[in-house]
Amino acid sequence: MVRVVAGLSMGVELSTVRNIGIAAHIDAGKTTTTERIIYYARQTHRMGDVDDGTTTTDFDEQEQTRGITIYSAAVSCPWKGHTINLIDTPGHVDFTAEVERSLRVLDGMIAVFDAKEGVEAQTETVWRQADTYEVPRICFVNKMDRLGADFERSVESISERLGVRPLPVQLPIGSGDDFAGLIDLLEMRAVYYHREALGSSFDVRDIPEDQLAVAATARHDLIEAVCEFSDALMEKYLHDEPISGEELRAVIRAGTLRRDFFPVLCGSSLRYVGVQRLLDAVCDYLPSPLDVPPVRAADANREGVEHTLACDASGPLAALVFKIVSEKPVDLYYLRVYSGTLKPNMRVLNAATGGKENISRIYRMFAKRRDQLDEAVAGDIVAVVGPRDALTGHTFCDQRRPVVLESIKFPDTVISISVEPRSSRDRDKLLAALTALTRQDPTITVTTNQETGQTLLSGMGELHLEVVTHRLATEMNVPVVVGKPRVSYRETIRRAGEAEGRFVRQIGGRGHFGVVRIRLEPRPHEEGRAAFEVANAVSAETLASDLVRAVELGITEAAQSGILGGYAVIDWQATIIDAGRHETDCSELAFENAGRMAFYEAMRVCDAVLLEPIMDIEVVTADEYFGAIMADLNARYASVKDTIPREGNRIISAVVPLAQMFGYVTQLRSLSQGRATCAMTPSHYAAVSDAEMKVLIG
Repeated sequence: MVRVVAGLSMGVELSTVRNIGIAAHIDAGKTTTTERIIYYARQTHRMGDVDDGTTTTDFDEQEQTRGITIYSAAVSCPWKGHTINLIDTPGHVDFTAEVERSLRVLDGMIAVFDAKEGVEAQTETVWRQADTYEVPRICFVNKMDRLGADFERSVESISERLGVRPLPVQLPIGSGDDFAGLIDLLEMRAVYYHREALGSSFDVRDIPEDQLAVAATARHDLIEAVCEFSDALMEKYLHDEPISGEELRAVIRAGTLRRDFFPVLCGSSLRYVGVQRLLDAVCDYLPSPLDVPPVRAADANREGVEHTLACDASGPLAALVFKIVSEKPVDLYYLRVYSGTLKPNMRVLNAATGGKENISRIYRMFAKRRDQLDEAVAGDIVAVVGPRDALTGHTFCDQRRPVVLESIKFPDTVISISVEPRSSRDRDKLLAALTALTRQDPTITVTTNQETGQTLLSGMGELHLEVVTHRLATEMNVPVVVGKPRVSYRETIRRAGEAEGRFVRQIGGRGHFGVVRIRLEPRPHEEGRAAFEVANAVSAETLASDLVRAVELGITEAAQSGILGGYAVIDWQATIIDAGRHETDCSELAFENAGRMAFYEAMRVCDAVLLEPIMDIEVVTADEYFGAIMADLNARYASVKDTIPREGNRIISAVVPLAQMFGYVTQLRSLSQGRATCAMTPSHYAAVSDAEMKVLIG
């Protein structure tokens, strides 16, 4: 469905726009919360249900069948004079790329927590992703109606496990079956929602007598915390002068934008409690595009030169491609416009490729519905059709002022399967389908095993690859034969060493001479830093700059497939320390090959070792199954970090090699009669033993 509507510039103030995401651990209630938001904003006439597969944002067939969010989906809705552009993201770790790309372009986030579980494994991953992009957040403690819900403990877990300062601005009235409403600590009033009216109506009353003392203490703590960040409020506080809710709200907003603290709200989306107040908090505390610091962009033509781009519709165009959806007849590209104005039938520069792209149409997305726009301005998140060669992370900009916005970094794949078409006639069709999938999902990689000729499909986990192969069969009509999952190992070196690469050949009647010597050494892994570095220590007289670049290219390409099993090499530093010269035959081809040969030889000298991915795992189980689950984890070579008792349950935190965890979810269900749950997230790489390495590489 396509409707024509106006863009933000047509009567909508940027100060009233909120570009936000909603993220959390799986089953915390993100999609249900999104569904309630859409309903209360009068964007739908009927609330969908996750269990029934009828929610607005989980419109994909696999999402409806599995009852989980797989793809991030955007909706836009009005609320009290504001426009809220909301992206619902997956909670399963296998689809973490959808969260990563969303947080890169959003201004704020709602972090949803299960009131019984508090901070869970994937919550920490999502929170770290938001930290990377410096995204302000508010916290929503959901499922207060659930048996065992504990608001105070959930707040403590935010402080302890996330290392931040939570700021409760509400208290629940009761919990579990007794959960009746909430207390607004800023206005000191109780709010009761009418379940029979699906939460659309509510009563605001005096705080119950039995909770008045608790609420007074909580408001006192709130005021103390907020006054630390406002001299004016501190003056009032010290002189026992009354502080209004409006005054508190203004300082809480400023502190939230600086990420000094994180407001905490509560409710039950399933039971229609607290969602309207959550929307109020989005408007009150989370930033507009104007509140976000100006984005920095590199000059596409001048190395080392940066530009600061304000959120200004009249400025030079700069927009980031953060998602691509492969469709027929044309792909759909999701953009965040950071500066300038984008219009249909506009020709823009793709700063990453240097080519020109056409923007045919612009849409505001509402899940799978498209509302056509006459323009998109700075601060907008829209989808466009028309581009041909753009990829996720590319920048569209003004041809007269080419700039490159910071791209999006995605985690490395950890698991692979072999895929072959059921019919040899479909081989070309399979390759075309895989190419389309890798354009859409940057965490999918496709390689060919040089020894066996098999096509290897790599992803973030078993569920991720299962979803991909299902799409191949159903959406792209290419059913495949799938091989057993296998781990995506890495290679590295254990000590420093030097080696020479020599490429001296006659090719096509022309001599090619390249001799280079490099020093290769281990480099400790650091979060956020590149996996390797190439440096040059020879003078321009010894090796010209174009030949240096050729050597660097040869080295980096060699590092994509090491000497042990053809896996990528990480955590190393190479330095070009010497080079041979020839008066006439020096060529880029020769030095590129010499660099490649030097790298492989250096790896043999430097004691190469195979690395395997290690996973963080968190298992929640009833006490009665604790022993059996622990025994199974020990058999899988897990290293248990902690076991925390919690109301008849145990939370087991451990690290375990990924190679030992294939089929674990099925085994866990068997051991616990389906009652235990687990979540795995990538932790780090660790060296395999020499004996295991011999088995793996033969």
